[in-house]
Amino acid sequence: MPSVGARLRDISERLAAAGVPSPQHDAVVLMAHTFGWTPAEVRTAAARDDHWTEDVLDHDLLEARVTRRVQREPLQHITGKAPFRNLELQVGPGVFVPRPETEVVAQVALDLAREAKPGRDGIVRVVDLCAGSGAIGLSIASEMDDAHVSLVEASEEANVYLRLNARMLPPDVRRRIRPILGDARSCMHHFERCAQVVVTNPPYIPPDAVPRDQEVRDYDPPSALYGMGDDGLEVPRAIIDEAARLLDLGGWLVMEHGELQGEALREYAASSVYWGDVHTRQDLTGRDRMLVARRVDV
Repeated sequence: MPSVGARLRDISERLAAAGVPSPQHDAVVLMAHTFGWTPAEVRTAAARDDHWTEDVLDHDLLEARVTRRVQREPLQHITGKAPFRNLELQVGPGVFVPRPETEVVAQVALDLAREAKPGRDGIVRVVDLCAGSGAIGLSIASEMDDAHVSLVEASEEANVYLRLNARMLPPDVRRRIRPILGDARSCMHHFERCAQVVVTNPPYIPPDAVPRDQEVRDYDPPSALYGMGDDGLEVPRAIIDEAARLLDLGGWLVMEHGELQGEALREYAASSVYWGDVHTRQDLTGRDRMLVARRVDV
């Protein structure tokens, strides 16, 4: 039986040969997930070149999981988990796997919610449209004690994960969360009061821009990727219009988009009398990442 270090090197090399972008990281996660260790314990055992204890470790299960990753099944589907900010979300087939760049979108929405003037009932309301697994909305609810968050998602498959993730939060947070099965483009009838912040990571990929990453192309649901229309912005534009109806005066819209779509979405929002202070913000790599606009009086 090879040592921990030898097994880690072998798996890393196999994943690298298959084109996996982060082979060593994924090898560590797969080993930790299979054997009930933490990633730090795997790295420490590998550094010491510890020997395996055959009677407590399921090497066949590890091999099966490595094979799935070699075939480019997403790591998050194999482990059933996706880290996002302070949360560990449950994910799987049928729901979009949240990406690190969306954490910046969540932070902008969180900052605006913290600065927002509460509604007449003293509550700050946040609406997460195209919520998917609930990554953005659940993060805001868990990090802002007085935020009441509604999460709208049209896919029944994604809603399963959204509700599972909501149930994993503490009772005091769950009381402020409302999952909704509905279309983000026409969801106003679900609400009795206006929100102070609407945040969304909608589908925005154009139909001819097939994602390069096999994990995205073959495993993320198409409804969470492709925004319809020649430029992929049919759904985002419809959500901008719906957000104008959902927001209180002075409320903010935060919308993730592709790095080349900032100008088109700014122009669309600025052409409406309902939006002011329309601008684009960048992610941590300096790429245009999100539209931010304020609901104004007309």
